[in-house]
Amino acid sequence: MSENAIRDLNLLPKSESSSKDIIAKPYVEHSIENVEDKQRTSMGSLVQVHSHVNGNEVGVAEVEYIESEKLDDLEDVDKNLKMLVPGLESKDWVLICETLNNVRRFSIYHKEALQDILERVISLVVKSLKNPRSAVCKTGIMTSADIFKAFGDHNIDLLDPLLVQLLLKSSQDERFVCEAAEKALVALTTWVSAVLLLPKLQPYLKNRNPRIRAKASTCFSRSVPRLDAEEMKAYGIEKLIEIGASQLSDQLPESRKAARALLLDLQTAYDKSPVLALESDSQVQSWEQFCELNLSKLRAQAVLRVTSVGHEGVVSGS
Repeated sequence: MSENAIRDLNLLPKSESSSKDIIAKPYVEHSIENVEDKQRTSMGSLVQVHSHVNGNEVGVAEVEYIESEKLDDLEDVDKNLKMLVPGLESKDWVLICETLNNVRRFSIYHKEALQDILERVISLVVKSLKNPRSAVCKTGIMTSADIFKAFGDHNIDLLDPLLVQLLLKSSQDERFVCEAAEKALVALTTWVSAVLLLPKLQPYLKNRNPRIRAKASTCFSRSVPRLDAEEMKAYGIEKLIEIGASQLSDQLPESRKAARALLLDLQTAYDKSPVLALESDSQVQSWEQFCELNLSKLRAQAVLRVTSVGHEGVVSGS
């Protein structure tokens, strides 16, 4: 994990208000100079922002949150490619949003054109996720999801700063940003291979912020079933069971739920895959024996309670 990523984890807001969905309720936002009064109203995914200076309205900007499948192709690829970095570096937040949507279009229709500037583009997308304007932040989050889908494992070395910001945003109270971040994390766990992603997620499972841990646990639990038996063995099923067992006692229900799902998936994989169940002496151990051998007594009992109840539920429901 990069030093910048670790530092960002310590920058959570000191207090979080229980605000409603931004597009359902107008709110007031002040600029740094405290001279602009922004009021947002919603029409579906269209957000209008009215700018006022000294009580006089000076303009209306519209920001539309467009789903990926509804994004049209670019008319002039070369021209828009040249404008990506300057647009993302702009101080005009409306232009930043427009340029982020163009990054999404490049990711969908012309991803090869982004290869040479991908590192710079991702660093500027990360910057947009830190932007205090929710419109910029949400558009940046949507851009992250399209980048994950387009580039998959190819941007794994650039992933840390994006990952930490998405974990932060998905664990905060501003619902429409939180929901967008959760969708981006689903895209991450869908399009980046589990064998590469799990080592990136694992440090966050012990983060001091319980909400960060919960989101990381959910992503981790969602990724493990995508490992095949050989990958699971290489990663270490003992390590995976230990992770699940440790999360069972986490303070947040979301973490505990993810841990239960993880352990049930591990039990299923263990029972179905001889390569996981065989020891060096070729003696096949039962799931219970395996847990008792690799966990402390208390943790083994906790894991077996979860998996036995889960197994009984599956049998009774079949």
